[in-house]
Amino acid sequence: MDLQHVLRNALAVITLMIPVGLQAQNAPKPPVPVVEETKSPNANATLEAAAPVDPKGYKLGPEDVIGLKVWREPELSGQFVVRPDGKITLPLTGDMAVEGKTLDSVKEEITKALSQQLNRPEVTVSLLRVGSKKYYLVGEVNRTGMFPLIVPITVLEALNAAGGLREFASKKKIVILRGTQRIKFNYDEVMKGKKLEQNILIENGDQVFVP
Repeated sequence: MDLQHVLRNALAVITLMIPVGLQAQNAPKPPVPVVEETKSPNANATLEAAAPVDPKGYKLGPEDVIGLKVWREPELSGQFVVRPDGKITLPLTGDMAVEGKTLDSVKEEITKALSQQLNRPEVTVSLLRVGSKKYYLVGEVNRTGMFPLIVPITVLEALNAAGGLREFASKKKIVILRGTQRIKFNYDEVMKGKKLEQNILIENGDQVFVP
């Protein structure tokens, strides 16, 4: 019998003499699985601030984002985008048509729907982001592009809110494009307090062009 064979047999005998518990203790431990934290898809909804709209007057439309908070029910709370079909989908009650409705009326409907599943639910509904109502500023304005129509705003207020006109803007030839209409606006006259009737309220979809 060679030396290698003797050593192998001796090692086997020593291993058998070690208590089973000690063997298990010294055995390599399997890696601990890493469990990633998962969050509800609505978990971060409350991070956005509510848009300053009148809950009794503002009417919802597609692309608006609603914030829903149900007291003591975080899984039912969150933010919900109004789809092109004018509906939102709530976790417990399913689809609900909200287009053309005010925030207050939507709150009442959600409360009524949840009351069939919960005991006296306390519901808060807010508008997190306006997407359905917008206007556009084009041309010689310091900040051009699309702007949400959150609250009633006049042409002058819209121009000033966008940083005013650029140096070489044609202040007397501003035009509001509204569908097939072309509405003229003279910035200098309005600033002097003349012909203030031309300082109209911006409507959804208006394009204010400053040459």
